[in-house]
Amino acid sequence: MDENWRGNLPQIAARKTGKSRYSFVPLFMNELNIQNLRVEIADREIVRGLSLTVPCGEVHAIMGPNGSGKSTLAKVLAGHPDYHVTGGAVTMDGENVLELEPDERARHGLFLAFQYPSEVPGVTIANFLRAAVQARMPEGEELEATDYYAKLYEKMELLGMDRSFTSRSVNEGFSGGEKKRTEILQLAMLEPKYAVLDETDSGLDIDALKTVAHGVNSLRGPNLGILLITHYQRLLNYIVPDHVHVMVAGRIVRSGRKELALELEERGYDWTREEAGEMAVR
Repeated sequence: MDENWRGNLPQIAARKTGKSRYSFVPLFMNELNIQNLRVEIADREIVRGLSLTVPCGEVHAIMGPNGSGKSTLAKVLAGHPDYHVTGGAVTMDGENVLELEPDERARHGLFLAFQYPSEVPGVTIANFLRAAVQARMPEGEELEATDYYAKLYEKMELLGMDRSFTSRSVNEGFSGGEKKRTEILQLAMLEPKYAVLDETDSGLDIDALKTVAHGVNSLRGPNLGILLITHYQRLLNYIVPDHVHVMVAGRIVRSGRKELALELEERGYDWTREEAGEMAVR
């Protein structure tokens, strides 16, 4: 047998099947995997034993009432220092995410679109994105300006954005819709493996919502896994998820297909709180 296979041990394992025959079995899938995660802040537990898997190429939506821990989960995945992980594991394509600093998580392919994007006065979108793309390139490799702008204008056209947008300071004086479109432009330029979109629909009117949803849908594909966090079913009319999960009191209490979101729209969250209470008692 070719000894070169040993160099791929993190990805594959050889299993003898008889008479010198071997089959190669992946040790992990291309997925963002969260297992029994527990998180607290200021000695108060927010996430309580949450488990969730988002394979590359799929869109998973998390819905839940206020205070259920959805945004806490997003911040923990990105590496926010205020939150303390007390148990569980998070891996991305088999790699331990919790051991990485926030910038390392981004370089390894994790992206967070903020619920409330910050303003960066004096820094144009073009320069901001160029610095972000450069930071993800191998050390010593320089980003060619012509290649960068060609890609930038291609993505802006895909998202229906005017080129003059890039000369504005990041989020300064932006409407809610403009801020969220800027987040999606970042997503398009950085081309991560996994994107966590934290309440992307927050503060958007219906026209802005449709525009942002179009941008996200244009980026869907086999090389991107999306975790979409939202309160309301209306976003899922435009970004149709592969799976929907209900988060209450820091844990997933129900999972299903897109029809689950319609049930939540009709029935509200009270019945999910009852299920959460039953799970806590078990």
